[in-house]
Amino acid sequence: MSIYPSAAVAVIFISERTLADEAGYAQAAHAMVELAGTQPGFLGIDSARGSDRVGITVSYWADEAAASAWRDHPEHKAIRNAGRERWYSRYDLHVASVTRSYDWNRD
Repeated sequence: MSIYPSAAVAVIFISERTLADEAGYAQAAHAMVELAGTQPGFLGIDSARGSDRVGITVSYWADEAAASAWRDHPEHKAIRNAGRERWYSRYDLHVASVTRSYDWNRD
């Protein structure tokens, strides 16, 4: 059974990293995942980055209010600004409603 209810909101963050401050980026990314996990309405996160420095991170939220509260969180805002200054050459962000979700695992 999926951990995401059918009424979830997905925030899709597609980014291209610069080569600057990789250690600082890794530390900030870890801190943001930890902080997001403490926020009301947080359901989970999936993330991947290719060798071309393009990454996709999808965070899942119970509703639009929870996703907006994360966007407006002061620590998240500060890290987002740091990302714009040094860690990202570009990014796109999309917010979508999850209408269906399921899992499959080979055991």
